[in-house]
Amino acid sequence: MSFKILSWNIWCGTHLAKVIEFLKIIDADIVALQEVLEDERGNISEVIAKKLGYECAHAIGMDLPLKYLPGQRSDDKRIIKFGDAILSKHKIVESRSIELTEEDKRTTIEADVKIGDVIFHVFSVHLKHSHQKSLALQDLQAENLIKLATKEKTIVMGDFNALPESTMIQKVGRALQDAETGPATPTWSVYKEGCTVCRIGDIKYKLDYIFTSKDLKSRSFEVGSSRGSDHLPISAVIEW
Repeated sequence: MSFKILSWNIWCGTHLAKVIEFLKIIDADIVALQEVLEDERGNISEVIAKKLGYECAHAIGMDLPLKYLPGQRSDDKRIIKFGDAILSKHKIVESRSIELTEEDKRTTIEADVKIGDVIFHVFSVHLKHSHQKSLALQDLQAENLIKLATKEKTIVMGDFNALPESTMIQKVGRALQDAETGPATPTWSVYKEGCTVCRIGDIKYKLDYIFTSKDLKSRSFEVGSSRGSDHLPISAVIEW
């Protein structure tokens, strides 16, 4: 049996209509979202789930300074909450928010998704942005994530904010298996405003990954084409 999964950092829903349009076309069974927030539109993951007919689990509790969002003033002192979410066409039996590091209050959402008679343990993760450089805090977040992803039928998707050659991604790749088996395909940055420090307007870095436990098989890894975010969406088909 098989099902399709997709992961996407949606850039706080800056171009929400484009995100929804793309997700509707791809029609994945399970979707992992990063940079989900709550604002005047509501909880963005719930808005998407309701529009497209998904069940939804989310962990929104990290602080995001508004000054980092597109169109905001650089001296804006306000803080908004954001985090990760999992959308599923199948039953979400249970979900939990797990803190990866106390510093930065970095969390991940884990959802147990039932497909047929099988439970899959699905994580949506967004590690600390390090401007494509090694960072001890990011390494610790990844190490704690690896400790959580020890069960069979585990899927870990998200924005790891690290390059394929980094020691951190190499370590995750030894504990789990990368769905992209060929040369790394860049996923960031579609928009120069994606980082006020990096200011990169070319899609030149791979920061987004899909990993699975070694009892699962993945195929048809693909980097999608959309201007719904500063990140490109990634997808794969999972077999068991």
